[in-house]
Amino acid sequence: MEKKTKKIYLLAAILFILSFFLPNASLANGDSYEVSSAVLNIRSEPSNDASLVGQFTKGDKVNAFDEQHGWVQTYYGGEPVWVAKHHLISTGDSSQEAAPAAEETVNEEPAAEPAVNSSGSVTVSADSIYVRSGPSTSDTIISYAYQGDSFDVNAASGDWIEISLGNGETGWIASWLTTDGSSNEEATENTAPTVEAAQTQSSSSGSLSGHTIVIDPGHGGKDPGAIGLNNIYEKDVVTSTADYVVQQLEEAGANVIVTRNGDYFVSLDERARISNSYNTDAFISLHYDSFSAVPVSGVTTYYNSDSDTALASSLNSTLSSTVSLPSRGTQQAGYKVLENTNAPSVLIELGYITNPHDLTVVQTGDYQSSVARAITNGLINHLN
Repeated sequence: MEKKTKKIYLLAAILFILSFFLPNASLANGDSYEVSSAVLNIRSEPSNDASLVGQFTKGDKVNAFDEQHGWVQTYYGGEPVWVAKHHLISTGDSSQEAAPAAEETVNEEPAAEPAVNSSGSVTVSADSIYVRSGPSTSDTIISYAYQGDSFDVNAASGDWIEISLGNGETGWIASWLTTDGSSNEEATENTAPTVEAAQTQSSSSGSLSGHTIVIDPGHGGKDPGAIGLNNIYEKDVVTSTADYVVQQLEEAGANVIVTRNGDYFVSLDERARISNSYNTDAFISLHYDSFSAVPVSGVTTYYNSDSDTALASSLNSTLSSTVSLPSRGTQQAGYKVLENTNAPSVLIELGYITNPHDLTVVQTGDYQSSVARAITNGLINHLN
């Protein structure tokens, strides 16, 4: 009996030790990704309704071993978890496929007098750049290029160059991140611009370079905000939406400050203090609404004082023309977080999570991405 007990304990010990190594073994055969969003929620199941168990941040590496309906399964703290795939960029097996450094998105603004050639060849001068499907930062990222890579030029559009890729396809890159293949002396002139140069070009290029934007994801931690249908917390939907907004603002060249990067409580006074600590050009507080009458639907942009009306009007205009939910216009309201913020500020209620239709819409990546696009374009129109 004693020998049998010892064997059972030995077997249990072996299984316990193997439990730490088996997950890594399964990951070795999976795809590799890099987190592209500022914050990526980690959930227990492949659903926005699943419990939140942690968060990844931009640049974190994720190894996947399963995928379901747009969700990727990986390990976190030794346990299988799920993350939304649209926040991930595939890194493949080679270093040439790795995602560019986070700083690269800030560099996608032209230096003074960029040289654009519609023929010949160009060489990448920045550390890493995006290759896009079209000639703007709003076009889809289809690949990456790295310092020293050379490409034949097919065409030019404004400050963008269409290049031939090795697989027979074409893509577009920012000319100000390249040098003319015929002249090595231009390398220092066409690399990423200084802050002063970016500020000079911001109005003409239609970008947010040189501007500081504070994004305030409402609620968090012990404050769940509104509680919608199916016990959905406002704070969770806001966090996901803020990821999209931050990503697109950074891609447009903005310096983005976020009042909270995780599921924790931040007081209204602290949110205002964070904004007031910077030379902030705009403060945007993101929220989702609730109401006892289910049919109420739509997006509302609130402002506090006359100095905020221009910002509110610009954002309301782009939101109403971009997102699928109806616009409820702009309204003046004495929200404390707006009253205490020095910069022009707005609070946007992006839909009603107590409305079945709104809730279904606002939880989708398409909707949250369209919100980000609308806010980015509204800020560009307002600040330039």
